[in-house]
Amino acid sequence: MSALPATLGVDVGGTTVKVGVLAGGRLVDTAERPTPRDPDVLSGTLAELVLPRVSRHDATAVGVVVPGVVDEHRGVGVLSATLGWRDAPLRALFTERLGMPVALGHDVRAAALAELGPSAPSAPQDAAFVALGTGLSAALVLDGRIRAAGGLAGELGHCDVGHGQLCPCGATGCLEVLASGAGMARRLQQRTGEPVVGAEDVARRAAAGDAAARAVWDDAVDALSHGLAWLVGIAAPEVVVVGGGVAAAGAQLLEPLSERLDQRLSFHRRPVLRAARWGADAARVGAALLAQERT
Repeated sequence: MSALPATLGVDVGGTTVKVGVLAGGRLVDTAERPTPRDPDVLSGTLAELVLPRVSRHDATAVGVVVPGVVDEHRGVGVLSATLGWRDAPLRALFTERLGMPVALGHDVRAAALAELGPSAPSAPQDAAFVALGTGLSAALVLDGRIRAAGGLAGELGHCDVGHGQLCPCGATGCLEVLASGAGMARRLQQRTGEPVVGAEDVARRAAAGDAAARAVWDDAVDALSHGLAWLVGIAAPEVVVVGGGVAAAGAQLLEPLSERLDQRLSFHRRPVLRAARWGADAARVGAALLAQERT
């Protein structure tokens, strides 16, 4: 059997655009750029990142995954609160600019494909991938299939966990306000009046004993355990994979999160909680897998 051709994966995050080439089961030739908010400007950034790699690796297709509500069938970015677009015809825009087939997908469902899909070791039938990055979202694997529901499934970040604060989406109490990377950084900066460089900065300060950072981190873990308890009660996953930049904290996040989740459960199935095998690369690996599947 011949090896699959190389494909490109692009993860358009709320902060950074990440690109890489999936070849022989390895992610190579990676790069990152700041994310432009305007879709037309973004298409130009993709051309700068993608086209040289197409030539270098003789790649046949590219997968691009984006945050928010994504209609993969129509190729439309329906809504991104993080990047500020609505009903953006992204697949058509990117295909025209790149001059090659583009598979458009949702960033977290793509990460779930990389971590929990058919190519993953011991893929469970029922699982969830939770992405803790600039925003917060989830992907559900039910009976071995990733659930899209017209692009609306998995919006865990916009479930009400009871804190009453306003979210940029317009609702109150959203989990994303407390437990996303941007939410944690914003809350610590509000408490201290000092610049905070992302959730990594919050984690570092909390680990060093900073009281304000520890309070923000503790609030985030508690809120996340609340959201996961809802998820467990509804979907009963065997495994919950935690990815995104916040998950780079490792045991500092997963150990207290596992303990608090366990305290919230009674008769429920207790899922195995683990960090993403692909780490922060899961979405771009999944994007490349989408390109292999759809083109």
